[in-house]
Amino acid sequence: MANIQEVAQKAGVSVATVSRVLNKPSSVTPKTRLKVENAIKDLNYEPSMLGRNLRNSESRLLLVLIPSISNPFYTEIINGIEHTAIAHNYNILLCQTDSNPQRENIYFNMIKNRLADGLISMDPTINMQKLSELAETHPTILCSEYEEGGSIPYVTIDSELAAYHAVKHLIKLGNKKVALINSDEKFLYARQRRIGYEKAMKEFGLPIREEWIYNTKELDFQHGVQAMRLLLQQKDRPSAVFAVSDTLAIGALKEINASGLRVPDDIAVVGFDKISFSNMTNPTLTTIAQPMYQMGVTAADMLINRIKGNKVESIVLDHELVIRESTMG
Repeated sequence: MANIQEVAQKAGVSVATVSRVLNKPSSVTPKTRLKVENAIKDLNYEPSMLGRNLRNSESRLLLVLIPSISNPFYTEIINGIEHTAIAHNYNILLCQTDSNPQRENIYFNMIKNRLADGLISMDPTINMQKLSELAETHPTILCSEYEEGGSIPYVTIDSELAAYHAVKHLIKLGNKKVALINSDEKFLYARQRRIGYEKAMKEFGLPIREEWIYNTKELDFQHGVQAMRLLLQQKDRPSAVFAVSDTLAIGALKEINASGLRVPDDIAVVGFDKISFSNMTNPTLTTIAQPMYQMGVTAADMLINRIKGNKVESIVLDHELVIRESTMG
């Protein structure tokens, strides 16, 4: 494979001139530029992207931090980030933190050492103090998860309003006993979704009973099964359930079906996210649709703008209630 010295020799110019043609073509006369371009074409020369990026002090790499690759919620967001990044000549590196501070530090150091140009975090467990310090000097965007009153720009939805819409839908169907399967309330989204749930219940004068509110440690299927099992053991059983993620809601559906009860006749169920599996359940799941792909596109656009030195504002995208068989039979 030809190198830059051979291109310079064939074009009858210096290596520095070839480099200028590759990096700042406008700084070279059209006649010289044409000679160099013809030499590049004749020799099939391909410039080293690494070398060019090092000279320009950029890696063209964006880090995307998620807590776990197994959560299907992240799939469409990652697609949106990657498509946008590639369109702007960036690559992405998907980083699973596993909620592990040592791993976080590795990824933070990659940014500090300029091995990546910027970072998008979707990890609700991340050390926000360290991330905020990093964001003061390095382009950083929060996606889905964010910090109230924080300084890092974010893209998200209004979780409180979305939960309110979900629970109001269940109440309007005639359900007066609505249970909540929530995540750990150390997370902002879990607190916001509980507030939305309580707001809808209060608006219709319905009781908020602690025994109908279950907090899980994880957002996975098995925890949804476990939560629903405990709710079904109540002497006064709820007639509807709002789960703060589709994975929890799908677990709840499985347990209701296994207990011989029918959805929605005996218990109606609403999930949250609209992951791809949510229309493959039996019955299909009513859910709050988050615009996941659009979130990813927006987060990547915001990060690339930050890398360019532009100021970006936080963005709250719209959600939608998607009504399916689990509430409408």
